[in-house]
Formats: sequence, C-alpha cells, structure tokens
Amino acid sequence: MQKIDQKSIGYGLGAALLLLGAYFAILTMVSGWSFAQSQFAAYWYFVVSLVVGFGVQVALYQHIKNLVQSGAGMGKVVGVSGTTSGVAMVSCCAHYLVNLVPILGVTGLMAFVAQYQVGLFWVGILSNIAGIGYMANRISKIKKE
Repeated sequence: MQKIDQKSIGYGLGAALLLLGAYFAILTMVSGWSFAQSQFAAYWYFVVSLVVGFGVQVALYQHIKNLVQSGAGMGKVVGVSGTTSGVAMVSCCAHYLVNLVPILGVTGLMAFVAQYQVGLFWVGILSNIAGIGYMANRISKIKKE
C-alpha cells in the first residue's frame, strides 16, 4: 500500500479534532461543562476510539481522492466513507440528545436511549472499523489496477 501523504494525514487529524470539539460543544450546550467533563472521564476510551476512527477514515478518504485525481483509480471510489463516518458521528453524540427529550415531554424515549448508551458507542466503533476496512480494501484494489 502506498504511503499516505502529509496532506491526507492533516485532514484526518483536523477532522478528529473537529469531532472532539463537537462532542464537547454539544455536551456543554446541553448540560454544562462539568457534565461534559464527567462524561468524557467516564467514557473517554469510547470517545477517543470514535474520534481516532473518524480521523483515520477522513485521512483514507482524502488519500483515495488523491489517488483518483492522479489517475490511479476510478472516479466512483471517492464516495466510500460518507455513510460509515456519518453513522459513527451520530452514534457518538445521539445519546446525549436525550437530555433534551424531557423538554419535549417524551421521558420514555429518554430512558430507552440512555439505557443503550454503551451500545450506541459500539455501533459507532464497529462502523468505523468497517469503513476503515472497506477503504483499505479499495485502496489495495486501486493499486492493483
């Protein structure tokens, strides 16, 4: 496999930092800074895994895009990571939106989603792994063509 260029790595690092920033911003707006800190302390290994996985996917996406633009692959390959990255981001933060549900008067839904918080983290992590595997496979096939 070809070495990933510095620009792709930079995009991945930037995306990871933006996702981490979004995580803290959403939690802080919903429940305050101390809640955001306590949730990160309790679930840091899930959050960091999701952030790193998302950053890797963005770097691989940029790498595939560069390969396509340099004529090393087919144009249809460029859109491979959108769905898995989206699922990972939604899984990362969706369970915190249940803090808004009581305002809307749907407390049963809040209890249901809060109960499966760790499961949602795992869905995001597995989505990241699947996306990374898929993109690595596509890069390998592009290199063979």
